[in-house]
Amino acid sequence: MKSISQDNHFEDSFSQNIIEFFKLYHVGQLLRRSNACKKAGVPVLLIFMFAFRMAFASKSLYMEERLNEGSIPFSKDTFYRFMNSCYTNWRRFTAMLCAAIVKETIGSATSAERIKVLIVDDSIFSRGRSKKVELLANVFDHAKKQFTRGFRMLTVCWSDGNTTLPVNHCLLSTGNDKNLIQGASDKIDKRSNGGKQRKLAQMKATQVMLKLLEEARDAGIPATHVLFDSWFCMPAVIIAVKEIGFHVIGMVKKSSKIKFRVNGKMQDVKTIYKNGKKRRGKAIWKLSVEAVAVNGEKETPVRLVYVVNRNKKRDYLVLATTDMSLSEDEIIRNYGKRWGIEVFFKTCKSYLKLGKECRSTSYDAMTAHVSIVFARYMMLAVEQREQVDNRTYGELFILTCEEMADVTLDYAVKLILMEFSKEIANADILDCKELAKIVEHFISNIPSLLKTIKSVHKADIKVAA
Repeated sequence: MKSISQDNHFEDSFSQNIIEFFKLYHVGQLLRRSNACKKAGVPVLLIFMFAFRMAFASKSLYMEERLNEGSIPFSKDTFYRFMNSCYTNWRRFTAMLCAAIVKETIGSATSAERIKVLIVDDSIFSRGRSKKVELLANVFDHAKKQFTRGFRMLTVCWSDGNTTLPVNHCLLSTGNDKNLIQGASDKIDKRSNGGKQRKLAQMKATQVMLKLLEEARDAGIPATHVLFDSWFCMPAVIIAVKEIGFHVIGMVKKSSKIKFRVNGKMQDVKTIYKNGKKRRGKAIWKLSVEAVAVNGEKETPVRLVYVVNRNKKRDYLVLATTDMSLSEDEIIRNYGKRWGIEVFFKTCKSYLKLGKECRSTSYDAMTAHVSIVFARYMMLAVEQREQVDNRTYGELFILTCEEMADVTLDYAVKLILMEFSKEIANADILDCKELAKIVEHFISNIPSLLKTIKSVHKADIKVAA
């Protein structure tokens, strides 16, 4: 019995936004290109749209069936088969959707000179109450400083400094049998995308990161630099990322095991800082050193920048980059874009039901769930960019700014006075009373900024006239 009537006005209005988002970026075509297709029956796009809007409607599949009987044009088994499919390449779908959004919407609103980056980081995908989830493992949560059941969600995001978009991801398990709670299913064909995804989940995080970066490059994501924290910033990883075609900006761990070659000697960052000549005063960075990252026979030049830690003034942070053309201030400013992925994780977990909506034991279903949550975030990011950021006007905004920059203050005043002189010249009566009225009317309509300038007053205007 339905004791409370449901108001679907908000859902209907939001569904229109979802439909427009799907049409603009051709989500149906992206699903087909990702091998998410069906030969007969319910269209895949309809199932995906239903899963997409569940978080915004604050309902589940069960509650939707109970409250609106007959409103869902497919059965729950159809929905579960869609989520559990091992043939859909969800990493490809997320990357292609991100590339489409950047090309169609954000690219025209961002200057070509602005550095676009890829951000790499991981977050805990918790399944604390589960036991039989595929590839479930005990993973270490660095925030809580303890082990928990779940996965490490390794994610690559794109950012221009204003908007952050997810590119692809991988739910990392473990290659250590001692930490593995549940193994992979034997029913999955190892040649399928699901079989390859499970194999990738048990590889080292650095190897998976390189795979995700290669997929982002092949998808046409416009980025030149890769940002990551100290967990990934090692000479071997720096050289590998540079070989893929990206520059690196990362934070180096102050460890005696991580060394760079400076002046022909292999030294850790603490020794380099101790022997270097620091800048005096309240500078943001104290030392900048040109070094070489070495991994066997491979090497690449890097710049090490020692930045003052704002939380501990006597402490410092070490940033390393392979882009030697960047200044120290540019290195620090561009590394600040890494914070966008932290906001992304917080939004997905707190508002978009990441890790809470899907309780399936299938690894494929969890991968699909994460990709759907990422698609929700991308739609919200586009809405925020279009409604809040004036730069979405694209070329019109840029041309307007250039036009305003070309008109200086003295030239603007000159134009105003010329228009005033034309107005007086066109007047029929030139007696003092009429002229005074024209002057008063002119002064009352000039910009408020010019009214505050002492040099602009009645006497000057009369003389100019």
